[in-house]
Amino acid sequence: MRNRETRVRGIAARAGGWSARHRWAAVGIWVLFVVLATGLGSAAGRVDVKDSDQMGGETHTAARIVEDAGIDEPAGETVLIQAKSGAVKATDAEFRAAVDAVVTAVEGTGEVTGVTSPYDAKTISQDGRSALVQFDMRGEADTAGERVEPVLKAVEGVQKEHESLRIEEIGGASMMKTFDDAFGDDFKKAEYSAVPVALGILLVAFGALVAALVPVALAITAIIATMGLMGLVSHLQPMSETANSVMLLVGLAVGVDYCLFYLRREREERAAGRDAQTALRIAAATSGRAIVVSGVTVCVAMAGMLFTGIAEFEAMGLASLMVVAVAMVGSVTVLPALLSLLGERVEKGRLPFLRRRRPSGSAGEGSRFWTAVLKRVLAKPLLAAAVAVGALLAVAAPALGMKTQNLTLDQEFGDALPIVQTYNRVNEAFPGGSDPAEVVVKADDINAPEVRAALADFRERAIGSGASRGPVDITVHDQQNVALVYVPLVGGSDQDKAGESLDKLRDDVRPATLGKVDGVEAPITGQVAGNKDFNDQLVGSVLPVFAFVVVFAFLLMLLSFRSLTVALTSIVLNLLSVGAAYGILVAVFQHGWGASLVGAEGVGAIITWLPLFLFVILFGLSMDYHVFVVSRIREARQRGRSTRDAIQHGVVTTAGVVTSAAVIMVAVFAIFGTLSMQSMKQMGVGLAAAVLIDATIIRGVLLPAVMSLLGERNWYLPKWLHRLPDLTHDESPEAIASPERGGEGERGERGERVGV
Repeated sequence: MRNRETRVRGIAARAGGWSARHRWAAVGIWVLFVVLATGLGSAAGRVDVKDSDQMGGETHTAARIVEDAGIDEPAGETVLIQAKSGAVKATDAEFRAAVDAVVTAVEGTGEVTGVTSPYDAKTISQDGRSALVQFDMRGEADTAGERVEPVLKAVEGVQKEHESLRIEEIGGASMMKTFDDAFGDDFKKAEYSAVPVALGILLVAFGALVAALVPVALAITAIIATMGLMGLVSHLQPMSETANSVMLLVGLAVGVDYCLFYLRREREERAAGRDAQTALRIAAATSGRAIVVSGVTVCVAMAGMLFTGIAEFEAMGLASLMVVAVAMVGSVTVLPALLSLLGERVEKGRLPFLRRRRPSGSAGEGSRFWTAVLKRVLAKPLLAAAVAVGALLAVAAPALGMKTQNLTLDQEFGDALPIVQTYNRVNEAFPGGSDPAEVVVKADDINAPEVRAALADFRERAIGSGASRGPVDITVHDQQNVALVYVPLVGGSDQDKAGESLDKLRDDVRPATLGKVDGVEAPITGQVAGNKDFNDQLVGSVLPVFAFVVVFAFLLMLLSFRSLTVALTSIVLNLLSVGAAYGILVAVFQHGWGASLVGAEGVGAIITWLPLFLFVILFGLSMDYHVFVVSRIREARQRGRSTRDAIQHGVVTTAGVVTSAAVIMVAVFAIFGTLSMQSMKQMGVGLAAAVLIDATIIRGVLLPAVMSLLGERNWYLPKWLHRLPDLTHDESPEAIASPERGGEGERGERGERVGV
C-alpha cells in the first residue's frame, strides 16, 4: 500500500492530544466543572418524583385528585390484638381490658390522632379472636417513621402486661422505621464498600497504588459532578433515591472501565518501547475512540428507559445517561492530562508482593490462559460456537417460564423481621386489611343525595360481590368535595386473588354504582391497584424500549465499524447474554435452584421492574467489552494481519483489561446481591451473572469463534450503505507515532477518514 497524508479527525484523538499538551489547563477545567456542577446543583436543590407521577392509569389519576385537593393523608397505624388460643374472645373482659389499655397508651404519647376502638369500628375478625385498634400519626406521612418510636414502645408496654394476648403494631410509619433501621445502613454499607472493592481489584491488576487510584478518582469525581447535575436537571425531570443508587453503580462501573481501557493501552505502548507522548497519542486514538463509541452506545441504551412513561424509570435512565456521558468525557480529556503529568510516577506505590508484569499485549505477549483458550477455539470454531450457543440457550431456557410480580412483604423480606409476621397475621384475620383498595371519589357536590346514595350502594355491593368482607370505611372531605373509600380486598397478601377482587370492584361494582352518577370520578388506587397499573404500563413499554435500544445500538455499531456483519453479530451476542442472565434469575429466584446460596428461598417470582431494567443496563454495559475487543481486532486487521491472526491478537491483548473490568463489575454488583431485600438480591445476582457470562463465554469464546467462521465477511458493507457517515479510524500506531509538525496531521497506511 502507498502512504499518503490524512488528517486526524477523531474526537478522542484530538481531545487526548490537546489535553496532553495543555495538561494543567485540562485538569483545571475538569476540577472547575466538578465544583461548579456540585455547587449549582446544591444551590438549585433537588426535586424528587411525586407520588402522583410515579404511576400511570387510575393510580395516577387518584393521586392527582388527592394532590390537587390538598388532602394530606396521614400515615395510618394499626394495633393487632389477638388471642393466642381459642379460649379467649374479643368479648371477654381480659380482651376488652387490653383494647382499652392500647387506646389509652397510644393516646398518651401525643403523637396520634383519630384512635378508634374495634368495638366502635366493628374491626373484629369473624372468629372473634382478633381485633384492630386503628389511628393516624400526627404530622406529614413522609416523616411519620421518625416519630413513631414512642407509640411502638407504648404498645410494647401493653404487650408485657397481657402475655396471653398477642399485641403488635403495623402501619406505614412503623414499617418505614423498621425498614430504615434494618436496611438503611445495609444500603449505605453496600454503596460505600463498592469503592474499596474496586480499588483493591485495581491494586492487584496494576500492582501500583497510583495507577489504581487514578481510575477510582476519576470515577468518583464523575459521580460527584453527576449528583450536582441531577439537582439541576431534576427541575425538568424529577429524580429519586433509587436513581441515585443506580447512578452510583453505573458510574463506578463505566468510570473505572473507561480508565482501565485507556491506562492499560498507554502502559502497553510504553512497555513496547514508545516514549510517553507517543504512547498517549496511540491510547487516545485507539482506546479513546473505543471509549467514545462505547459511551455513546451505553447512553443510547440508558435513554431507552425514558420511553417507559414511568417516572422512576425515567429518573434512573437520565441519571445513568448523565454519569456515563460525564465519565466518558473525563476519560478522553482529563485522564490523558493526568497521565502526562504523572509520567513514570504512575508506577509509584508498587506493592512488594506483586511482581511487575508486562501489560497484556506488550512485545507480542498476551494472556497465557486466553491464548490457550483461543488456540482451541480457532482450531475448531464451528464446534466452539455450537457448544457456546448451546450452553447459553440452555442457561436461558428457564426464562421462557418467567413469572413477574411486585413482591409481597413476606416475599421481599422473608421472616427476617417480626413486622412481616404481623403483616401475615393481620391478613389472615382480616383479608386485605393491611393493603385495602382506596376509591378516590371526586364530585361537584360530594354531599348531593345521588352521590351519597351511590357511595352507600358501592359499600353494600363491594361486600355483596365477594370482593371484600368489610368493613368498608368512607371518609368525606366536604370542602374539597372528595370522599375516600377504603375497601379491604378478599385475597389479602395473595396478589392473584387480591387482583381478582380489584377487577370486580373496577369492572362490576363501580360501573353499577358510582359510575351511574354524572360528573363523578372514582379511580381506584392502593397497593394492589398500584401494582396492576404499574405492570400494565411496564408491559406496554417493553416493545418501544426494546426497539429503540436495539435499533440505535445497531446503527451506532454500523457507523462506528462500517460493517453490517459486526453490527448484526454485536446485537445477537448481547441478546444471548441478556437471555442467559434472565435464565439464571428465573432458575435461582423463581424455581429455587441454588437459592439457598444467596438466601433467596421461597421467593417464587421475579420483581416486575427487573427484566426491563436489566435489559437496558446489560445491553449498554455489554457494549463496553464488545467495542473494546472488536476495535482491537479491527485495528490489527487494518495493520495487515489476517482475520484469524487479528482475532487472536485482539482477544488475547484485551483479555487482561476485560478480565479486570469484569471482576470489578461482578464484585460491585455482587455486593448488592448480599442485601436482605430480595429485589436487590435479584438485581445484584442478575447483573453480576450477566457481566461474568459476557466477559468469558461471549467475548472469549463465542465472539472469536463466530468472527473466525465469517472470515472476511466480518467487514462486509453493502455498496448502497457506503454513503453512510464514516466514523471509523484507521490510523496505525506507527502512523500515530510519527506526527507531522504542529501535531495536526499524521502519516497513515490508508487514506480513509478518521472519525470518532
